[in-house]
Amino acid sequence: MHCPFCAHEETKVTDSRLAGGGAQIRRRRECLSCGERFTTFESAELVMPLVVKSDQSREPFDVAKLRAGMERALQKRPVSSEALEEAVGRICHKLRSMGEREVPSRALGELVMDQLHQLDEVAYVRFASVYRSFQDVEAFQREVEQLHRRRRKTPSRDQLSLLPGGVQDGDDVERRK
Repeated sequence: MHCPFCAHEETKVTDSRLAGGGAQIRRRRECLSCGERFTTFESAELVMPLVVKSDQSREPFDVAKLRAGMERALQKRPVSSEALEEAVGRICHKLRSMGEREVPSRALGELVMDQLHQLDEVAYVRFASVYRSFQDVEAFQREVEQLHRRRRKTPSRDQLSLLPGGVQDGDDVERRK
């Protein structure tokens, strides 16, 4: 590490500690030439894959763009910012753990839809309507019906109901009419 004061090439570490919740190492250094002390932070640099768009163009993965898209779907929904950040973190972790240099935008969209489905069904349908480019009301209706079928297979207790009157899994919709 070069000294920021005199640019000498040799410094020594006088103290090291964990910082940033264990995501960084804080090092206290001293220049062997001028004696000045300074602090550096070391963290792992994790390379995210390039996103391959449908037109075959490539762009760097942008976590801010991902977060903004999810926030748009979650607008005015009862989902905490902490839950959103955890979902964004899970998506980023999955992308890194894939170990690929490039990931199709379709695969990224499916990861987002999976996380939104876990967070809030309305946000999921909002995102799906844009992501899957619904052309008419029937396409929207088919997605909601598919969501309802999936919901019967895997019940979630902390989801808000899409259906009026809070129809629960296993309830006969016809009986309620």
